[in-house]
Amino acid sequence: MPHCQTKYQGEMDYDEQAELHFELGLFGFESETRFLPIDQPSLRPLVFLQSLTTPDLCLISVPVLVVDRDYVLSLNPEDLEAVGLPSDRPLSIGTDVLCLVIVCIQEGGASTANLLAPVVVNRRNANAIQAISTNRKHTHRVPLPALSEARKC
Repeated sequence: MPHCQTKYQGEMDYDEQAELHFELGLFGFESETRFLPIDQPSLRPLVFLQSLTTPDLCLISVPVLVVDRDYVLSLNPEDLEAVGLPSDRPLSIGTDVLCLVIVCIQEGGASTANLLAPVVVNRRNANAIQAISTNRKHTHRVPLPALSEARKC
């Protein structure tokens, strides 16, 4: 079983099947193509996206429906094709895809989530992409709900 050094959880073993593959990397981290989603029950709904090549790179994210229960995934066909998803039908968040939003933690201010550029994971093949939503109502600074509200999801 492979293991990795993480930023927040120390060294840990992981199942290779859990590894996410970002062919294009993430915005600002284009050379980082392998991440491990770390979900600890005591910290839900947080999901840590730990780089498997750079131990100090770990992004904090949450499932998109924690922030916006009515979120509709809307990406351009090229982005969907890049991870092997169909563009001819609506995708179901949770069934077809895992959809996470990266959290920006503001010291002394409200933390926000980036609904404009979600992380979308094809659940069948673990290929992932961070892409700009074609729905222009989304923004990159959506206030996070209170933790007590989020835990209800």
